[in-house]
Amino acid sequence: MKFLFDFLPILLFFIAFKFYGIYVATAVAIAATIIQVGVLWLRHRKVETMPLVTLVLIVVLGGATLALQDETFIKWKPTAVNWLFSIVFLGSRFIGDKTLIERMMSSQMELPKAVWNRLNSSWVVFFFAMGLANLFVAFNFDTDTWVNFKLFGMLGLTLVFVLAQAFYLARHLPPEKAETKE
Repeated sequence: MKFLFDFLPILLFFIAFKFYGIYVATAVAIAATIIQVGVLWLRHRKVETMPLVTLVLIVVLGGATLALQDETFIKWKPTAVNWLFSIVFLGSRFIGDKTLIERMMSSQMELPKAVWNRLNSSWVVFFFAMGLANLFVAFNFDTDTWVNFKLFGMLGLTLVFVLAQAFYLARHLPPEKAETKE
């Protein structure tokens, strides 16, 4: 359910774009993100950093798109988010004792430090590459293709990457202990 809630502004952007075009879709994405952050605040009396960063980026880049009637700004938003993620994951190697991925997942599994570092580095590269892929599609194809890539392509690539990560992690997890029957 949380995934659907997090995904809602993108889905609404896609639907609005298909019916009304990029400018209405941008306004819908801004409104949906503001509402999403508001709901998070009302439910938890706090909002995590990433939804706030996403809100700022959609308001600034989406606002520029609407004010200047130039879709270039909204096309930069996925790249800005992905590159920000990349920088944060990279920076976590140098700040504190644990990488960001280790902080997020170490309560669920134990892995050697080298594996955590490789895992974190793979996320740095993935987010950077996703930002580049967005720019490539945004500025080499028409807006309709970019919107489809933003929804289906980026989601598909993320799912493939997460599955690859699961296979990688499976190699490093200790084998399950067989229960002995007495």
